[in-house]
Amino acid sequence: MPRYEYKLVPAPEKALKQKGLKGAATFAATLEDVLNEMGRDGWSYLRADTLPEEVRTGLTSKTTVYRNILIFQRALPQDQPDPAAARATRRRLPPQDEEDDDTAPPALVNLFADPEDPPAGPGPTRKP
Repeated sequence: MPRYEYKLVPAPEKALKQKGLKGAATFAATLEDVLNEMGRDGWSYLRADTLPEEVRTGLTSKTTVYRNILIFQRALPQDQPDPAAARATRRRLPPQDEEDDDTAPPALVNLFADPEDPPAGPGPTRKP
């Protein structure tokens, strides 16, 4: 089963000037340029979506702004690991060897104590 990676690009909000074009044709040419640029990099256009974003306006108020995005996909090579699986693997702890399996809790070390002083805690104390 093929795996894909995705890239989201903000859709152009304003048409760039194009010689000999006016109105909707100018905007279409701007959008076409974005799609062709992504296609040269190996990305296939998937769809356009409008998503809400909550932005702060002033000190305490928030407003919802709707963003138009273009979604592209590209097939991952079969030998390349899935990026999501790689992230999940990194979060796992490495397996412990049998010889490292200590049931005692780790000792706490006071980095600020004088090495000449005996450790604090229960046990026999030395009288000066």
